[in-house]
Amino acid sequence: MKISCDREQLLHAFQTVASVAPSRSPKPILQNVKLEASAEKVTLLATDLEVGIRHDVEGVDIQTSGDAVLSVARFGSILRESTDQTLHLECDSTGITIRGERSQFRLPAENPAEFPQVTKFEQESYYEVPARLLRELIRRTVFATDNESSRYALGGVKLEFEEAALTAIGTDGRRLAKMTGPVVKHGQPQDSDQTTIVPTRAMSLIERAVAPSDSEVQVAVKGNEFLVHSSRATISARLLEGRFPDWRKVFPEGGTSTGIELAVGATLSAVRQAAIVTSEESRGVDFTFGDGMLVLSGRAAEVGQSRIELPIGYDGQELTVTLDPRFATDFLKVLDAEKTFTFEAKDSESAAVCKTDDGYGYVIMPLSRDR
Repeated sequence: MKISCDREQLLHAFQTVASVAPSRSPKPILQNVKLEASAEKVTLLATDLEVGIRHDVEGVDIQTSGDAVLSVARFGSILRESTDQTLHLECDSTGITIRGERSQFRLPAENPAEFPQVTKFEQESYYEVPARLLRELIRRTVFATDNESSRYALGGVKLEFEEAALTAIGTDGRRLAKMTGPVVKHGQPQDSDQTTIVPTRAMSLIERAVAPSDSEVQVAVKGNEFLVHSSRATISARLLEGRFPDWRKVFPEGGTSTGIELAVGATLSAVRQAAIVTSEESRGVDFTFGDGMLVLSGRAAEVGQSRIELPIGYDGQELTVTLDPRFATDFLKVLDAEKTFTFEAKDSESAAVCKTDDGYGYVIMPLSRDR
């Protein structure tokens, strides 16, 4: 194998792919990235046997095709520390040589044939999703998942496919985020009634690998694997097993809650201020609505008290809900600060529901007020 490549482009792709490779593994070959150079393109591959990625590299001149196995630690350091614009890679059975204008490295060679297969996207039936929507679906749900829970299924985002819509749901049992957006169905994708729970770290990888410049991506379920294919990358992830909460029962039925429109940026600032005097033992913040004002108050023994006032367009009956400010800020941080959202609450004992006008909903369970 012999290629010349733009260092920056190779570095960007290598860092994305290398994030999948485990730092420790009973199979040392997995701690590497495989490079495949064909006559048409160069592709980087990595897997930990649960999540896999194939990522094409742009800006490459291929003189001789072939495969190489690259050390995440050593080769990654060379890419980061080098100041050369172009690097030349040449691999044979004894090792790989990396040359720059004034630098040269020689690394030992691993056998590319020992590297596990990484799934390709060869599905004829799939759902087509706008890339921007998929990134937004992930960004607005992954933060609500729980990788520490003994309930395995909570460590991922559940996806529900319908004829023309995709819904993503993330929950840790104390809050739940869900977003729905339009998709286009091609062919007859695998039965969408099956439970499709994609690991959180796989979803985060998808968000990084799908470029903002991508227009559409294809997604499909193949057996117990979830596949995503963009113009440059294919990600595969083994689905999680386990029972996922019925999110439709979590969202209160409409008609009984009070809906209050709030500005995202101003509310986020007020919540952060009120949370300054909270503690692990007393972390709740009281949200009190009434008389054209939202008053946020926090208090903790030996820490102090806070009271933040925010003018709002609500003059109805006074309503107080106590919420964990971390859960409120997590929601507000993924929204545009210039936009507004609707806050709905029935009473101090019921879940608070936040909604936007683009298909996003967020439920927070209240804390006890006698904390």
